[in-house]
Amino acid sequence: MTKRTAAKYKIDRRMGENIWGRAKSPLNKREYGPGQHGQRRKNKLSDFGTQLRAKQKLKGYYGDLTEKQFRKIYAEAERVRGDTGEMLVGLLERRLDAVVYRAKFVPTVFAARQFVNHGHVLVNGKRVNIASYRVKEGDVVEVRQKSKQLAIVLEAVALTERDVPDYIEVDHSKMTAKFVRTPSLGDVPYPVVMEPNLVVEYYAKN
Repeated sequence: MTKRTAAKYKIDRRMGENIWGRAKSPLNKREYGPGQHGQRRKNKLSDFGTQLRAKQKLKGYYGDLTEKQFRKIYAEAERVRGDTGEMLVGLLERRLDAVVYRAKFVPTVFAARQFVNHGHVLVNGKRVNIASYRVKEGDVVEVRQKSKQLAIVLEAVALTERDVPDYIEVDHSKMTAKFVRTPSLGDVPYPVVMEPNLVVEYYAKN
């Protein structure tokens, strides 16, 4: 098991939830946390603990972003007029690696980051290898011609455990995806409940 995969499953077990809805998650077999103390009875979380957990879950979902990266995105969301939690989700979904994942070009968020970094993706016909690149409404994301027959791509397209959301238009015969609009929280197909409002509360106090 690679370090990335191990980290991914550790996030699932630490949260106590199968946050990506994957069939291979260890949570499908054991619902306790990692480590020798993982099976201890869980105490009720404080307000701070609940807010911290909500932040860790949302941050972990997008490939376990660093605290610096996540806080920078949050600060941007806070500057925009409107609901900060909704804005935060919208900005996260506009990341290029998130769009590649949502379009089912790769099987996991972690694979999406690596896929972009290795230069397999075009945005409006130009190669972009920065996972955090922010896609705009109307942008067309495409798998490079040389990469369309990669095993990881063919595997992802065949996955039945998740669907492409309606804010992205995908043509898997051409391996293209158009980012139609920035989604609201209710549009995003999270397999578990995400609570960006608690993330806002967390940063408001810390």
